[in-house]
Amino acid sequence: MLKFETLIMASSTLICDTEPWKELRAHVEDINKTHLRDLMNDTSRCQSMMMEFDGILLDYSRQRATTGTLNKLFSLAEAARVKEKINRMFNGERINSTENRSVLHVALRAPRDAVINSDGKNVVPEVWQVLDKIRDFSERVRSGAWVGATGKALKDVVAIGIGGSFLGPLFVHTALQTEAEAIECARGRQLRFLANVDPIDIARNITGLNPETTLVVVVSKTFTTAETMLNARTLREWISSALGPQAVAKHMVAVSTNLKLVEQFGIDPNNAFAFWDWVGGRYSVCSAVGVLPLSLQYGFPIVEKFLKGASSVDQHFYSAPFEKNVPVLLGLLSVWNVSFLGYSARAILPYSQALEKFAPHIQQVSMESNGKGVSIDGVPLPYETGEIDFGEPGTNGQHSFYQLIHQGRVIPCDFIGVVKSQQPVYLKDEVVSNHDELMSNFFAQPDALAYGKTPEQLQKENVAEHLVSHKTFSGNRPSLSILLPSLNAYNIGQIISASCEHCVKTNMPPLAIPNLKLPATFFPFVQLLAIYEHRVAVQGFVWGINSFDQWGVELGKSLASQVRKQLHASRKKGESVEGFNFSTKTLITTYLEASADVPSDPSTLLPKI
Repeated sequence: MLKFETLIMASSTLICDTEPWKELRAHVEDINKTHLRDLMNDTSRCQSMMMEFDGILLDYSRQRATTGTLNKLFSLAEAARVKEKINRMFNGERINSTENRSVLHVALRAPRDAVINSDGKNVVPEVWQVLDKIRDFSERVRSGAWVGATGKALKDVVAIGIGGSFLGPLFVHTALQTEAEAIECARGRQLRFLANVDPIDIARNITGLNPETTLVVVVSKTFTTAETMLNARTLREWISSALGPQAVAKHMVAVSTNLKLVEQFGIDPNNAFAFWDWVGGRYSVCSAVGVLPLSLQYGFPIVEKFLKGASSVDQHFYSAPFEKNVPVLLGLLSVWNVSFLGYSARAILPYSQALEKFAPHIQQVSMESNGKGVSIDGVPLPYETGEIDFGEPGTNGQHSFYQLIHQGRVIPCDFIGVVKSQQPVYLKDEVVSNHDELMSNFFAQPDALAYGKTPEQLQKENVAEHLVSHKTFSGNRPSLSILLPSLNAYNIGQIISASCEHCVKTNMPPLAIPNLKLPATFFPFVQLLAIYEHRVAVQGFVWGINSFDQWGVELGKSLASQVRKQLHASRKKGESVEGFNFSTKTLITTYLEASADVPSDPSTLLPKI
């Protein structure tokens, strides 16, 4: 009886039991009586739903919402104590209660003189100690002061990691690959990411590389992640077979906190770069997880600008009033779309090929964070949380899945555009440039979704009667637009170029150059990343869930360990498949029989392409 009473008491604290939630539920009926065609005719409403932050323009006027909706959402945020939860996060309180951890990825990009406490201790000096170590090490590698076992410079880096140890750094790397300054700083270098345990991924990553010039970065906090460590052992063998076992210490480094296992693996513990348990994997791109491989590729000054950009958003998120707070507005609108309008998916549509890996990264940040079925107190939720996130750069997506978005399911869309292309192209006598052609679609698609096309309009265009219904677009499909000024560093001029050249010639860390001070400039796409991180947190704060654990990934891993033992027993000892249901037993047996040519005690075999 006591357990039942406790459950009732806990469930009474759910956000769906509050008056603001109930008011929003009732408000849906009013919104359903409107159409975006009419809402978009209200100029004052549209003006109130556009805002600018540090050169980034947000337009959410094509959301199925009124100013009254926003006011009700702000009341909901107050009822959910969102501001209090933001403060608790920044104050280092253990808001990840199921793992008893702080959530302090904001400390990873905080200024050197900032004070951010965890358990009463300022963690910022520790963060900068690691950053300084990365800066020193990366510049020694880039300048040729640190060389491989045969004395050759290490020009190629393979970063081994999975999930958050892969998706975030890959996104940043992809965005930088076509940025002018980053190109210069990375000239003659390669950065590759090995994530999948599939041997095909291994083959693709080592193809064309020379072990003599390759540095491998193994990213695993505990140094026990099954896929990562198997891939690490594979590349260790690749290096050892070519250069001898003693070469491992010169060609492999680690991002880990388990120095004992790092040393047992053959990596010098002095070449292990720490991060902390208050850094969630999907929020770790600003830690050594991302900063080390990116600094090896582009140099620490480029990455420092990346950190400054994210930090600027952190300060905005922490201090701006909710009415002018970009992550808060985006988070509340997502809650409105999911919990009240019933839209279960979100399309992330960057009109920039440089942002092609943004949607996969946010897919993990969002779905692993907010894909929960119970409250932070463990109470089953009577409402859905999280979205199904997917996306593709425009205009590719238009020729893939936009058909469904326009005439099938209603899926709120985030359109992300860039004013200036990283690589502009102009052709004489063309009507518009390539980038203008791209942006023509960026501006057109949100209106097509909002307004649609009526049967009356089609009839006026003399469309054949039997095609009218096929060519009708209902419209009233919500979206928002984010316009970035560029994906380039701005107002840098020759300072970074001088820094890169000076470092190579003198082997001096960039920020030690006398009288050279980097201006506080950064990459807008990094701000975009931080905005989405905090947007996801706001959604979780409102829903009352823990957005910072991920117990859902554990069950499959546990079952996989049972299968692993079975495959080992069947391969090595010829044991039959037992202990599984009929379906799984049949699948495993078929797999084993069809791959019976795999030797029971194989000698080492590495991929060859």
